[in-house]
Amino acid sequence: MALPAFAENGDLPVGLHRASLIEVLNRFGSGSSKRARLSKRLERIYRLAVRTGRLRRFVVFGSFITGEPEPNDVDVFLLMEDSFDVDQTSDELRLLFEHSAAQAYFGASIFWLRRLAVISSEQAAIEDWQVKRDGTRRGIVEIV
Repeated sequence: MALPAFAENGDLPVGLHRASLIEVLNRFGSGSSKRARLSKRLERIYRLAVRTGRLRRFVVFGSFITGEPEPNDVDVFLLMEDSFDVDQTSDELRLLFEHSAAQAYFGASIFWLRRLAVISSEQAAIEDWQVKRDGTRRGIVEIV
């Protein structure tokens, strides 16, 4: 599952690109000390999300998966199984699911939904994270 080359604007080509955690860390976690720090954060977040036993999909978007030398932070969208109950998690895990706490504690913007809360379809909910603030689209990565 090789990740594609960047488009001319420094983003991944539009679409949902699937890759292993190792592939993502190898591709985006080097080149600067900030990228190395952010990759460690991403790995920690991923391992904690998996530890819930209820992670359905894990998507990374934003500046971390671009060609930008100094990305802002790590942006993640978690799609959780309907049976996920945040109140049944440990304190550290619970922080993943409180946006402002996650930003402060993990240094990452983490958004999440249960499958039940998806309005149209699971795939559409994932693909919506391709839309940038300016309305253009970018590539995003699902860690599989």
